[in-house]
Amino acid sequence: MPRNPHLPSTDDREALHSSSRVVRTCARTADAMWFNLAIFGVILINAVVLGLGTYDNIEDEWGDLLHLANEVILGIFVVELTIRFIGFGRRPQDFFKSGWNVFDFVIVGASFVPGIRENATLLRLVRLARVLRVVRLLPDLRVLTVAVGRSLPGVASLAVLTIVLVFVYGMVGWVLFADENPAQYGDIGEAMLTLFITLTLENFPDQLEAGREITPWALPFFMSYVLIAAFLVLNLLIGVVINSMEEARGIEAQRELDDRLEHGEAAPEPELAERLGALRRELEAVERELRAAEGVRAGGA
Repeated sequence: MPRNPHLPSTDDREALHSSSRVVRTCARTADAMWFNLAIFGVILINAVVLGLGTYDNIEDEWGDLLHLANEVILGIFVVELTIRFIGFGRRPQDFFKSGWNVFDFVIVGASFVPGIRENATLLRLVRLARVLRVVRLLPDLRVLTVAVGRSLPGVASLAVLTIVLVFVYGMVGWVLFADENPAQYGDIGEAMLTLFITLTLENFPDQLEAGREITPWALPFFMSYVLIAAFLVLNLLIGVVINSMEEARGIEAQRELDDRLEHGEAAPEPELAERLGALRRELEAVERELRAAEGVRAGGA
């Protein structure tokens, strides 16, 4: 009986099954704790090797061995990226949908760019950048990194606000103190630099004492500056960072959920405390409805 040409042959089915098995194995390996811990250890070894290379006596005596270690570490990273790439199976393009994968690919791939391997300085910088891959393997550090990125727009706005405040107070400080204290308030540049340093509050008592010897307006000037530019801006900055941390945790939790669903795992059940809280709120709502119903009956009677 002739074989249907639209159906895969036995060899094709075996190859497809073998390929699927390899993909599943690579996907499980990439997500395995032991694999990530091993890569974390390699990154630490990479950092140690780079540090040892900064000592002239060690470089002179063990330079060839350190160079070989760097090449072996690079080979391990290439194997790691290959495993992660194969784990995406028939959707290799999804590998580049993750910013962390792109980050790793660029850092590892830069070692093979023509011109970099021949330039000792660039090659050292590329090897140093490989240490930054530790961010990808530590969830808490990954959250902090994402939080820093999410906070940049808010921090930039606060920076503009701070510059405006320092400029305004610098102009006022120039009017009040320029004649008696030209070293710190002789022009707007010096005045802004002085007030920017005062934001740390390290020299605030000295600034206040010196200002009060010049004019009685120094007290309201410095007190209002500290309250607005130091305390208020600092608390706004803390608020921006905390909000970014919450957003970063949400992003990381969603990423982990997507990874689980992508590998066919069931979505994690809600925490027991959250379920108990939801039940408690439902019971309270029922109790309020019962009290309202009893009140209506009592009013009707």
